Amino acid sequence: MNRLLLPLVAMQGLWVRSTFTLAEPVDDRVAGTIGGGDGAPLRVAVLGESTAAGSGVDSHDDGFAGALAGLLAASTGRPVDWEVAAQFGATARRVRHRLLPRLTGSYDVAVLLAGANDVLTRRPPADWGADLAAIVDGLAARSARVVVAGVPPFGLFPGLPRTLRRYLGERAAAFDAVARDVCAARPQVAWTTVVSDGLPPMDFFSADRFHPSATGYRLWASAVVAAIPPR
Repeated sequence: MNRLLLPLVAMQGLWVRSTFTLAEPVDDRVAGTIGGGDGAPLRVAVLGESTAAGSGVDSHDDGFAGALAGLLAASTGRPVDWEVAAQFGATARRVRHRLLPRLTGSYDVAVLLAGANDVLTRRPPADWGADLAAIVDGLAARSARVVVAGVPPFGLFPGLPRTLRRYLGERAAAFDAVARDVCAARPQVAWTTVVSDGLPPMDFFSADRFHPSATGYRLWASAVVAAIPPR
């Protein structure tokens, strides 16, 4: 981006912070079970920032964890035990040092939703990559399969001013390039994105115009399920 536009980016960022009221995380549950059927439950862990915490919906059942567990239960015919370790506003540094240690079990699938706050706080991509590599290695030691979800598509956020959208979108793309390299070097880890060739559906975002709605979380979870590496 042209550096002459950075003052405009800063002004638009101040306007967004003064006008947006972001949704808080959902209920206090950190674990649950979805589905029935035969066989031992699949064990799923969701780690990360406010999207992992379900901001934008009223219950984890409508958030990412519930959507992911529901899709896996439907596709496997087995119950799914889900567990969440997440915090509103968490950067990858906090995820690495504070949240990852909360996952003490052994899992079939672990998903990381992080990076948005690193983009917003202007962390260097190299710092993001170092934290991401440590997180992914920690998850791989706990889980048979790991999926890293791409940074939210800031360039498509309808509630953000155009210049700020472009700036954040370019930063998110740089972070995703680092994440793809980190994941490609680890055979049990996959990277995926919810971004398609077109704009997201009108009901992708929640009322705060920033976090996903129940529809958005289902679409995101579908992309993650499709990317889960085989055993």
